[in-house]
Amino acid sequence: MMRVGVFGLLGQGNLGNDGSLAALLDHLRRAHPDAVVDALCGGPEEVSGRYGIPARRLHWFRSETLPAKVLGKVADPLWIGRWVRRHDVVIVPGMGVLEATLPLRPWGFPYSLLLLGLTARLTGTKVALVNVGADVVRQRATRWVITRAARLAHYRSYRDEHSRQAMARMGVDVRADAVFPDLAFGLADPEPRPSSGAVGVGVMSFHGGNDDRARAGEINRAYLTTVKRFVRLLADEGRPVRLFTGDAADDEVVAEILADLPDVDVTAEPPASLTDLMRQMAEVDVVVATRYHNVLCALKTGKPAISLGYARKNDVLMEAMGLGEFALSAREPDFDRLVRRFRELLDRREELVAVLGERNRVTTERLAHQFAMMSESVVEGSRP
Repeated sequence: MMRVGVFGLLGQGNLGNDGSLAALLDHLRRAHPDAVVDALCGGPEEVSGRYGIPARRLHWFRSETLPAKVLGKVADPLWIGRWVRRHDVVIVPGMGVLEATLPLRPWGFPYSLLLLGLTARLTGTKVALVNVGADVVRQRATRWVITRAARLAHYRSYRDEHSRQAMARMGVDVRADAVFPDLAFGLADPEPRPSSGAVGVGVMSFHGGNDDRARAGEINRAYLTTVKRFVRLLADEGRPVRLFTGDAADDEVVAEILADLPDVDVTAEPPASLTDLMRQMAEVDVVVATRYHNVLCALKTGKPAISLGYARKNDVLMEAMGLGEFALSAREPDFDRLVRRFRELLDRREELVAVLGERNRVTTERLAHQFAMMSESVVEGSRP
């Protein structure tokens, strides 16, 4: 009996992370129906309730007090090690686990990922980092922890070539590592809907990344001002607007937009999953979004999109799907440029829909190859 564990910041309100888990579980249930799967994750109750697998919390401590956190870091090696040794393979499904494009400390998830690798080596369990995201980490301590954790994995694949090259620049030998599309591309497509003329706007509680802590407030204000101006412009032109989110933290941005623009025609319904988000996106014509997986869902559903992005991964995704010229910056937003690109997006909508159709076909084929390779190298190779 194959024992497979999944590991990560899952069940905590981030739709992208949970979407990667859903795609992996779909594959395991089809290709390995005899496998026994459970999770060590951030939100075990959510994961168990939504996906029907046993789950335990990622960290030993429950309290948020400083003494409990310190004690937890000491106890976590035993806590994680006891869980790891009960498995033949542990899979980290997607997610940007090897990057610090959002604020991150080395003693947070990078430390947990390092413990996973160390305890797996001690117990003989294989660790697979499947289609993960990576970027060059400048903070020395965080970089050290992330690269050591990556080296301990038995199998690594990345969601884009940028991630693979980032790990190479940080000193990891990536010659045996593969590049495949994001796991979320493996989710089922929603039913198509007739054109409504609506514009989807994906918002984010964005304050910059690790390198922007001193400017976090300034970055957030500039971003929100631009998004609000854009929503107002759409409303003034008589275009219905649908707001999208990708994390529970984004709800506060939606609330602020609705409070500041009470007279505009805006629909905002928090999605429960990436599948739910794609169903919502099926009802709009074009999308302007910030979160990586908001952009991904728009492109996957064939919706021409502008990425008002916060990291290189947004730009790489847009380039891979044939819309690189529509990749803009959330860190230094340019309202006039956003409007110009939006006009162009509308003018070229039919052309871009055709481009996305072909890119999605190729992406689906490549992802199927990824799952087959993972099964052969990791799951079947670990069978007791």
